[in-house]
Amino acid sequence: MKQIILLFLLSSFLLNSIHSQNFTRQDTLRGTVTPERAWWDLQHYELSIQVFPDKEYISGSNIVRYKVLKPYQLLQIDMQDPMKIIKVTQNDKELDFKKDGNAHFIQLTEKQKTDDLNEITVFFEGKPKVSRRPPWDGGFTWNKDIAGKDFIATSNQGDGASLWWPCKDHPSDEPDNGIVMNITTPDHLMDVSNGRLKNIENNDDGTKTYQWEVVNPINDYGVNINIADYSHYSETYPGEKGELSCDYYVLPFNLDNAKIHFKQVFKMLEAFEHWFGPYPFYEDGYKLVEVPYWGMEHQSSVTYGNHYLNGAFGTDRTRTGWGLKFDFIIIHESGHEWFANNITYKDIADMWIHEGFTNYSETLYVDYHFGTKAGNEYLQGVRKGIRNDRPIIGTYNVNKSGSSDMYAKGAAMLHTLRQVINDDEKFRSILRGLNKQFYHQTVTTQQIEDYISEKSDLDLSAFFNQYLRTIKIPVLEYQVKGSNIKYRINNIVDGFQIPVKVFIDEKEYWINPNKDWQELNTSKSISSFEIDANFYINVLKV
Repeated sequence: MKQIILLFLLSSFLLNSIHSQNFTRQDTLRGTVTPERAWWDLQHYELSIQVFPDKEYISGSNIVRYKVLKPYQLLQIDMQDPMKIIKVTQNDKELDFKKDGNAHFIQLTEKQKTDDLNEITVFFEGKPKVSRRPPWDGGFTWNKDIAGKDFIATSNQGDGASLWWPCKDHPSDEPDNGIVMNITTPDHLMDVSNGRLKNIENNDDGTKTYQWEVVNPINDYGVNINIADYSHYSETYPGEKGELSCDYYVLPFNLDNAKIHFKQVFKMLEAFEHWFGPYPFYEDGYKLVEVPYWGMEHQSSVTYGNHYLNGAFGTDRTRTGWGLKFDFIIIHESGHEWFANNITYKDIADMWIHEGFTNYSETLYVDYHFGTKAGNEYLQGVRKGIRNDRPIIGTYNVNKSGSSDMYAKGAAMLHTLRQVINDDEKFRSILRGLNKQFYHQTVTTQQIEDYISEKSDLDLSAFFNQYLRTIKIPVLEYQVKGSNIKYRINNIVDGFQIPVKVFIDEKEYWINPNKDWQELNTSKSISSFEIDANFYINVLKV
């Protein structure tokens, strides 16, 4: 116990030294790659849970397999109150651990040697937090369908998977070899989780155990449980990598609606494989699973609750008309299979990588199926929701995301970038290249910036600084005198300069404004000046 106390005190000192006065110690323990996380590489989870709907209670165990990167004897596992870790074992020997809020520091007795493959088993139980507003408020949803049968689901992106199961709850490390989930339910219900259904076991106590296997890396928040009296049907999509199995799990009385409405899945796959490259999880399949909340991007198990309506609950949030041409949840949440599940942020401060690209995937879907003009109109409708209240990038190492503008403003930034590149095939190759270069990886914003700059042959550092790290929107100022127009760009960070398409008396020009006044002579009196609306830049006549 003396060793565990000394190591724990050392960890506390290191964490407190980087601790911001605006955040709690728990924020730091959650958001930092602590010394107790850094020394081991997650390889595989085997998660076994029994769900007791009548008690809104769960119990189970998680086998955590890991590779030793360097010798260390203290290992951090996260489990949030009111859930409790009952015991931890390694090679059948019970281990001591110290709880510090949601972090549990486990003292390993066997020497941890570099390159060894080891495992611990964590036993847990409790009444998990109930989500009051899923998926934005994390936890379990305990509901009933219209037949009075249990309708249960999990969702926990922002709050973390450790709300209901013990794990290494930091996005920088995913299990290289996936996860096996053994979920036990009352025998009149079915569990649907990530990956492929490998086995169903009928138990002697009136329960069934459903075994699901994911063979690819998976982010912890993407792991999910969905329990109901499901009906199931499937089809096969002829994709870029061959046959992709598509499975649908819906409530029985919605089966006929689903078979018609879910035809949009093939249209989604066609558009997104065109723009982003092959669906990233052919081995684990694609699923759409009905749940008692709006929906979320659980990897290979996309959850759906949009009531079989186009738009968002039947409304067009862009007010362009194009938002009613598709089901928002099917398209948006499936877009996350490429940006969130294939390419995952290392720190939630970079959450725009998930939400900016995926919000823009809606525009690309409209563009693919209805034309570029329609896509442009849709994006301009999305842009109306930008608030510019704070920067898109959040605070690192404390599990703090940035502004909700990561959605709409992130999409507007990417659409502006597309105009700057001015070559849709090159832009498309960059999107596909991102999903190939960072296939099944966790990344930083800097990696994404560097890749796009390299492949576009542009220095985009100031461009990304402008839109990601400030709330400044560039302002193109201009003056007209006869046939002359003077222009400059203001409200910018140092070094910001991009080519901009403008229309002078409806004739197209490309200009390269900077902070200094420049002049253009059109040889005839100018009556109108407009900027291409696809650039996220304000215009001011001075």
